[in-house]
Amino acid sequence: MVSFECDYNNGACQQVMDNLVKYNNAKPTPYGFDEFSERAKDRIREACGMPDAQIFFLTGGTQTNATTIDSMLYQYEGVICVGSGHINVHEAGAVEFTEHKIITIPDTDGKMEAATLDKYLDDYMHDGNKDHAVHPGLVYITFPTELGTLYSARELDHIYKVCQQYDIPLYIDGARLGYGLMAEGNDVTLPYLARHCDVFYIGGTKIGALCGEAVVFTNRKAHKHFFSIQKQHGAVIAKGALIGLQFDALFSSPLGRPGEALYLRLSEHAIKMAMRMKAIFKKKGYQFLVDSPTNQQFVVIDNEQVERLSRHIEFSHFGQTDHHHTICRFVTSWATTEADIDALEKVI
Repeated sequence: MVSFECDYNNGACQQVMDNLVKYNNAKPTPYGFDEFSERAKDRIREACGMPDAQIFFLTGGTQTNATTIDSMLYQYEGVICVGSGHINVHEAGAVEFTEHKIITIPDTDGKMEAATLDKYLDDYMHDGNKDHAVHPGLVYITFPTELGTLYSARELDHIYKVCQQYDIPLYIDGARLGYGLMAEGNDVTLPYLARHCDVFYIGGTKIGALCGEAVVFTNRKAHKHFFSIQKQHGAVIAKGALIGLQFDALFSSPLGRPGEALYLRLSEHAIKMAMRMKAIFKKKGYQFLVDSPTNQQFVVIDNEQVERLSRHIEFSHFGQTDHHHTICRFVTSWATTEADIDALEKVI
């Protein structure tokens, strides 16, 4: 059965595996203080255009969000997020488990709007009872969003200016960052994103790695004891080189050109497969929940058709539009092949 269920049910790309095998007997320094992790960090800094960025490696997205957010908030602070944001709907209350409230505001097609954020913060600051409420201490967005939509460079700039106006850091969840950067019509580059937030992470688990995420602190310093906070969250692994070696491979590039890093080339392939898949659904007359330019496509399908397709293709359900139609998510990845797309076309 062909799978379009998610973008993390494959192993790792060959270059990552080769790097792991090549240095399997190297006996690196534990806990991520090894030469391979340092080399990977240098490559990421170069790709971001941020020579002074502080970088930490963690193993998974939920762990990364909970750890990073916890490190940036005082005990009386919460994090602002749109209602459809990943930390609010798909992380089983991991942030709340660290005793920080998620403060939700409305979204448009999965995106936070600067004007909505500004109004919330302005209302809060002018509330005479604000000291009785949870203080907003961080703003969280994802790139791409939970619905596969993208922020334009202008939208990101406006959100960041609001954050700066109220002296609140902006954190960007980049679990699928590469797929956003390489999407058709995207005008946000990795260096631009790094300059328009205070911390973000580069997702490896969904883009070519066995596991691993790279947290990048840019315009504000990481907590001086971030490593200890990471340790408290069970987010430090003894064999830290396992993640460093993977990002070393993912951010390698031909002739040392960061803009052509393997990470971006793998992402570009997934987008090409997604656009071909999207065109097939459109040709067959299917409707979409949103117009996503990324590797996630949300297709509205009659329930009888859903049952039929499920016998041949793996995909996930994201609720209903009515009692007769289901929102189905079809996801491509770095590992999706032309043959996979051909198989889908024959079925639908």
